[in-house]
Amino acid sequence: MVAGEQAVLTAQQLDTLCINTIRTLSIDAVQQANSGHPGAPMGLAPVTYCLWQEFLRYDPQDPTWLNRDRFVLSNGHASMLLYSMLHLAEVREVDEHNQVLKELSVPIEEIKRFRQLGSRTPGHPESHLTTGVETTTGPLGQGVGNSVGMAIASKWLAANFNRPEFETFNYNIYTLCSDGDLMEGIGGEAASLAGHLKLSNLCWIYDHNSITLDGPADWSFSEDVITRFIGYGWNVTRVHDANDLEMLARAFRVFQNTKDRPTLIVVDSHIGYGSPHKQDSNAAHGEPLGEEEVRLVKRFYGWPEDAKFLVPEEVRERFREGVGRRGRDLRAKWSQGFEQYRKKYPELADQLHRMQRRELPDGWDKNLPAFPADAKGVATRESSGKVLNALAQNVPWIMGGSADLATSNKTTLKFEGAGDFNTGEYGGRNLHFGVREHVMGASVNGMVVSGLRAFGATFFNFSDYMKASMRLAALMEIPSIFIFTHDSIGVGEDGPTHQPVEQLAGLRAMPNMIVLRPGDANEVVEAWKVIAQLQTQPVSLVLTRQALPTLDRSKYAPAAGVAKGAYVLADAPGGKPEVILMATGSELGLCVEAYEKLKGEGIKARVVSMPSWELFEAQDEAYKKSVFPPEVTARVSVEMAATLGWERYVGLKGRKIGMTRFGASAPLKDLLKFFGFTVNHVVDEAKAAIAQR
Repeated sequence: MVAGEQAVLTAQQLDTLCINTIRTLSIDAVQQANSGHPGAPMGLAPVTYCLWQEFLRYDPQDPTWLNRDRFVLSNGHASMLLYSMLHLAEVREVDEHNQVLKELSVPIEEIKRFRQLGSRTPGHPESHLTTGVETTTGPLGQGVGNSVGMAIASKWLAANFNRPEFETFNYNIYTLCSDGDLMEGIGGEAASLAGHLKLSNLCWIYDHNSITLDGPADWSFSEDVITRFIGYGWNVTRVHDANDLEMLARAFRVFQNTKDRPTLIVVDSHIGYGSPHKQDSNAAHGEPLGEEEVRLVKRFYGWPEDAKFLVPEEVRERFREGVGRRGRDLRAKWSQGFEQYRKKYPELADQLHRMQRRELPDGWDKNLPAFPADAKGVATRESSGKVLNALAQNVPWIMGGSADLATSNKTTLKFEGAGDFNTGEYGGRNLHFGVREHVMGASVNGMVVSGLRAFGATFFNFSDYMKASMRLAALMEIPSIFIFTHDSIGVGEDGPTHQPVEQLAGLRAMPNMIVLRPGDANEVVEAWKVIAQLQTQPVSLVLTRQALPTLDRSKYAPAAGVAKGAYVLADAPGGKPEVILMATGSELGLCVEAYEKLKGEGIKARVVSMPSWELFEAQDEAYKKSVFPPEVTARVSVEMAATLGWERYVGLKGRKIGMTRFGASAPLKDLLKFFGFTVNHVVDEAKAAIAQR
């Protein structure tokens, strides 16, 4: 029965009508766009409907409610399933100031604009575009990885903010995932970490539909997933028919009653019609059904064949009385308690307010270290560890860890009360990710979208393992912190497998990613000041293993210039150089030495420290020209990495000292000489640049 019929619908008929509305909205949107995946929304509509209507603690009128359950669509190709739910649940739009508006996040007009330029309904869900999308998904495995970070955040928030009389945080994370999510390596890492930590607030709903993009799943996937997840330490339950609302509800209750481990619900579904007897190959392969097939499908559902984007009024009322009413009541009760909490614990309430808005506490930059001039110096990983510890004491919601390299990355938080986040002990701020870079990156994103300032650390060469997560952080416009040490051929004897060469160029090519490679300890301090204040950009902090001289700032320019990305560190008399030497990181000291030698020979040089190209490009033209006067064409860049991109700053006549091949295994001093990272070579290149002006 559909809108316009006078008969009173039973509860079961209403459920079916709602489920078919989800399906037909998805079908119509995909058909109108002539692009997309209708099959998964058709098959999974009952699962999502049951979850949202009966179990999800979520108030559509306040999508920013701190204690809301999170719903993650890891199989993001099924985006119309989520858009249909956001529309039918009447989730409100939230503006850039975190204010909830009266308008819907996904009105019917946006459903009709599915996959169109400028819409809130892109092909895969994007959290910065669409309120109600908790995290951006699409690359398979990223959603489940994010969900582990969200579950960690929920446990941490509860451990640190709940009080005996106030259970401020107890929310769950529900993640819909596919065969593809579990095939991807990150899916295994995520499941392993979640099982180890016994994240009982995490529920994955596995759409077991036996279909992949290429065809039947058993062409490539035959493992026993249930046994695998039991081995990970998960509770596993199964629903043999995705259309069985009673058994789905039972499975969700099993999850809610499981307090000692995460839960996997295996749901046997059928891509396509939603009938256990039929399966549609077009839908399985991510193609529109076609007009004739759409009519047949709607006839199968008992739907008006010519109706498009039809939402019966009974369906809207059903959602309002289900997730709408329940969410409103739960949030109202929570808000009433939180007002009492705010009065009794004003400092904690203030922290939560700032976390939600990505604001810093008062005095966030107090007691940061300052490093005296020192020719021997210190590795930037060492100075970074000291600054991070000082900053984390001032900002109580900074937390993170490394991929089994905390002692090398110098990321351990050692101050009193820092503690560890371990199985059953969720209040600490040191995470132990194990050798799991993939899920570390995704988990950091999950924590950041939950309000924390999270960091993950590893060797720079292994940033490749994290690239998908880093890319999504940049796309989502969230301030995730990625710390990388052992940043060059300075790794020495470890050889080319551990010596990053192309990674800097790759990260600099990534839109919205801030790359910071500080040149001495005081530049590290300034880099962390920049990082702390970021709100919509992730950062890659790139640090050395080897010691770097701490520059004498009474002789050279203050390190505060880091905030502008590049600054004049040392200059020629009157600011009239013949040649400009520019460098990042460990090569900055090399340029300073070359500058002094050139100066002794009567050659006027300028040294430009360039810790961040991205920050520099954000400056106005006047400032950029003051650093790089157009008339000074003799320029030399020095960086122990691929030279790709430096032509932007050295110009066609400039010289580039860098890596044009992979590194080698040898003591550092031998590598520096072999690859030309010596004072004499920089001086020679400077003279050559002057000669060819």
